[in-house]
Amino acid sequence: MKAVVINQYGSKDVLEEQEVTLPELKEHQVLVKEYATSINPIDWKLREGYLKQMFDWEFPIILGWDVAGVITEVGSLVTEWKVGDKVFARPETTRFGTYAEETIVDDHLLAAIPENISFEEAAAVPLAGLTAWQALFDHGDLKKGEKVLIHAGAGGVGTYAIQLAKEAGAYVITTASEKNHELLNKLGADEVIDYHTTDFTDILSDIDLVFDTMGGDVQKNSFKVLKADTGRLISIVGIVDEELAKEKNIRAEGIWLQPDGEQLSKIADLMAKGKVTSVVGEVFPFSRQGVYDAHALSETHHAVGKIVIKMGE
Repeated sequence: MKAVVINQYGSKDVLEEQEVTLPELKEHQVLVKEYATSINPIDWKLREGYLKQMFDWEFPIILGWDVAGVITEVGSLVTEWKVGDKVFARPETTRFGTYAEETIVDDHLLAAIPENISFEEAAAVPLAGLTAWQALFDHGDLKKGEKVLIHAGAGGVGTYAIQLAKEAGAYVITTASEKNHELLNKLGADEVIDYHTTDFTDILSDIDLVFDTMGGDVQKNSFKVLKADTGRLISIVGIVDEELAKEKNIRAEGIWLQPDGEQLSKIADLMAKGKVTSVVGEVFPFSRQGVYDAHALSETHHAVGKIVIKMGE
C-alpha cells in the first residue's frame, strides 16, 4: 500500500511516498481502508525527532494518529465490528501510523461514524477530541457552573474543548485572535479574549480550571488567575514551573493522551445530536506534497480548527 513515511528525522523534506507492508492482523484488530486522516502537532514534532527517546522505532515510520474509513478485514476474535462498518479511531501509537491507504486498529479503540458526519469531519476528531475530553473531565474534573479558561480556542484541540466544556454546563472563556471570535462564540464560548490586545491576567480571576495548550509564559501567567486551593491547571505541554503551583496550592498536571474507543463513541453521540462539530480549516490531498503542505500550515500555529488529509476514493 502507499504511505507517506519518514526514513530519517528532520524537516518536511524528509517526508516521502513509499510502498509499505503492514504487519499481520492480530485477533483483536481490524484493517481499515482510509478515507481521511488529520494532522496534529505531535506528527511534525515526531518527524523532527523530539520524541525518539519515547518511541525508539526503526524506519520507515508512518506518521499520523487519526483515521476515518471503512473496515475491510477483521481479526478472528473481533465480535463488535464487521467488514463494511464506517469507523474512526485514534489507534495505538506505533510506527505504522495513518498517513497511509490502510491502517490497523485494535477493536476496542474504534467508534462508529454517525450517519450525519463525513469522513473528513470524523478524521478531525480522535486525537484532538480525546485530548480535550481527557483534559477537561478525566484530569480537570470540570463541573457544571465552573469557570474554565481554554487557551488557543481556535486550534484543533481548543475548538473541541470549548464545545465539550459548554455541553458540560461550564462558563467558557477562551483566548484567540479577533478574526476567530465569531467562530468561537458560535461554538459556545461565553467570553473570547483577544490575546493581541488584552492581557488575560488583567481581566480574569477565580478561574476553576485552565486548559493550557501553549506552555511558556502563557502557562506561568495562568496561575495568577486560578482560584487558590481549588484551582486546577491541565497542560498538554508539561508543567513549566512546579513551584508556582505549590505557592497557590493549585493542582497542576501535564497529561499524555490515552486512546479510548468508549470516550470517542461518547463524542460521536454528541456529534450525531449536533452538539459537537468538527471545525475543518483546510483539506489537503493524500500525497507527499499534500502532507508536506499540511505540515507547513500546522507549523505556523495559526491554522483554524483541524487540518485534514483526504484520501483518493
